[in-house]
Amino acid sequence: MELVRGLHNISNCHQGCVLTVGNYDGVHLGHARMIGVLKARAAEMRSVATVLVFEPSSKEFIDPDGAPPRLTRWREKFLALAAQGVERLVTLRFDECMRAMTPQSFVDDLIVERLATRHLVVGHDFRYGSKAEGTIESLRVACRAHGFGVEEVPPFVFDGVRVSSTVVRERLEYADYAGAARLLGRPYRMMGRVIRGKQLGRTLGFPTANLRLMRRKSPVWGILAVWARGIESRPLPGVASLGTRPTVNGVEPLLEVHVFDYSGDLYGRTIEVEFVAKLRDEVKFDSLDAMTIQMNVDGARARDLLSKVDCG
Repeated sequence: MELVRGLHNISNCHQGCVLTVGNYDGVHLGHARMIGVLKARAAEMRSVATVLVFEPSSKEFIDPDGAPPRLTRWREKFLALAAQGVERLVTLRFDECMRAMTPQSFVDDLIVERLATRHLVVGHDFRYGSKAEGTIESLRVACRAHGFGVEEVPPFVFDGVRVSSTVVRERLEYADYAGAARLLGRPYRMMGRVIRGKQLGRTLGFPTANLRLMRRKSPVWGILAVWARGIESRPLPGVASLGTRPTVNGVEPLLEVHVFDYSGDLYGRTIEVEFVAKLRDEVKFDSLDAMTIQMNVDGARARDLLSKVDCG
């Protein structure tokens, strides 16, 4: 998949595409349906199936504290879109200039002049331009004026619900990881590079691989049974803590993964953590001894649970 980052990198060779615009957080089954339509139209028109996303999202830029938790950081989104067969990803920075762009400018300057879009595929709730004032109806008017096609893809219903990033977040919030996986079309995972921590877990008998979340909020919290992928050819079982570590006065949210019966060096390596079950919420213990006792209980529970689960 070709990557184009920034307006200044859009050139004449990127014009004439079949395009979809959206947040694509999670790249779930509803997104997969959109991408299927996009690829089909691109093949029919002998064009390039192109996805346009903004980084950060408009909600994260306008209201960072009120924006919903990210399902996927940018790199995870990139890999998920590539796996869906998208041919080109255009990533543009959402800033004050983009925020102020009127619906007409959005179409005239970006969709038409910059990308010379031949066909646009959008969801049923697509909005665009300043204050999200642009609608599918106004988009259809613009398409007739500029001579490109607009195709609205209806909602995708699966597992008894209309599939959306919001519903996936709700499943994760209630620790329904199997339900989230059904809507995503794959287990929910987080990817990250292992960083050096304070090595407290090692002194307590629980060495951990620490991953920064690379997002303001996480859709998953607590103590969890997990599979660690990318260490060996097969997924490895483990127990993880995702939170701020209140017992040791932590501040930054961190994903700490203890991989059972593994003693190798993971620093600097990129791994994926797949969430299988939530064991409990994160709590503040009165002492490290009390925390260590509970860590042993959590580890035993996670081992037992994962021994009965197929890692795929």
